[in-house]
Amino acid sequence: MNAPATSPFQTANPHALAVILEASQTRSIIASRDIFDISGTKLWAREQPVSQALQRKLMDRQLRHPLEACLLAEDGVTAHSLVHSLETLLSRDSALTPLLMPHAAALLREAPHLPLHPVAQLLLTASQASRPDSFDHAVQAMALNGVLAMAHGASRGDVRLAMLAGLLHDLGEMYIAPEHGEADLQHTLDFQSYQHLVVHPHVGKLLLQQLTDYPPAVARAVAEHHERLDGSGYPHCLQREQLSPQGRQLAVTEAVLNVLRGDCPDLARASVALRVVPGEFDLSVVGPISHAARQQPPLQSFLTPDQIRERLTLLDAALQTAHAGIVALASTARSQALVDALTLAQALLARLRKGWNASGLWNDGELAVQDAAEIEAVEHELRFRLRAIRSATLLRAGKLPAGDLQSLMVLGDQLGA
Repeated sequence: MNAPATSPFQTANPHALAVILEASQTRSIIASRDIFDISGTKLWAREQPVSQALQRKLMDRQLRHPLEACLLAEDGVTAHSLVHSLETLLSRDSALTPLLMPHAAALLREAPHLPLHPVAQLLLTASQASRPDSFDHAVQAMALNGVLAMAHGASRGDVRLAMLAGLLHDLGEMYIAPEHGEADLQHTLDFQSYQHLVVHPHVGKLLLQQLTDYPPAVARAVAEHHERLDGSGYPHCLQREQLSPQGRQLAVTEAVLNVLRGDCPDLARASVALRVVPGEFDLSVVGPISHAARQQPPLQSFLTPDQIRERLTLLDAALQTAHAGIVALASTARSQALVDALTLAQALLARLRKGWNASGLWNDGELAVQDAAEIEAVEHELRFRLRAIRSATLLRAGKLPAGDLQSLMVLGDQLGA
């Protein structure tokens, strides 16, 4: 399969190659065809196992065919092993259990029918061998996205597409340095990491479009799995009608799993995260998760009511400071790029204030113990979103004159506090 002239797969991605080479130490990964560079020089022979020597030969070489299309995982992920991974997930007692178990039989029935294109199979195998947590995340997304499709009465064909999109949604992460992955970003929100991370949905889309024959709906859903209905997502800040139904659903799946990756993996906290800022997610997709969360034991607070009240006071002050900073900077902004970035920041901040108002956090009355845990969860999510505005704003601004950039960085420090 030839890559288009503008394809990012004309050269071997060093991060993806590193994962494949690491996996080759425990899995049989061979060349499925002779590997040539663009000038016709043979770099690797068909059926030869991959090794570190291949990495040296590929250095800075443009390839006649994408490397991913030239390799085969002989003992890699199969339909049978995928079912086994799903069975392992279903056997665990986890926060996902209340959502998955009512549909366990249907999930196990559909999983063997998911088509594993050789390129996808290679990358899933490399992930399973070298990044087992990432592979487990993919299996969870496959299951949860399938369940959400079933909950909406999707046909068996659409359920399989949903499961496939969940399984493949993070393949683009293999093409960025592991230290910039989603799991670490949840803790650091470092802007440099964010700049690297935001490309992975687009890379995943290109990978599926250019190197596989999967339906376009799958590639589009993968591209949209970090977008939000209110335009606060990435990589393209798409809004409502611009997003496909499959993308909206996969965004909910990803958001739930990101909460469950955290220090307090609780379905009720995931439900709070999906509802805390009005307009982020499709509520028709959120419904089954909220329903399952309500059937679980109530959240437990880690803080006293007084500690929570103190945090709410600090959050309220942070929202006010951010608003004042945006207004002040907008009054002196010289470049249109800075104006656009501040407009986005103001819109996102207004969403947070709307979530604050809807939650009743502004109420100065006594904080009931039974409400403390949910209010703590709401405060945590709003603060997380406030920090995320910094990254979204800097990304929207792009390259700015030195003075504008410095001013925006100062505002970013306020948002990230």
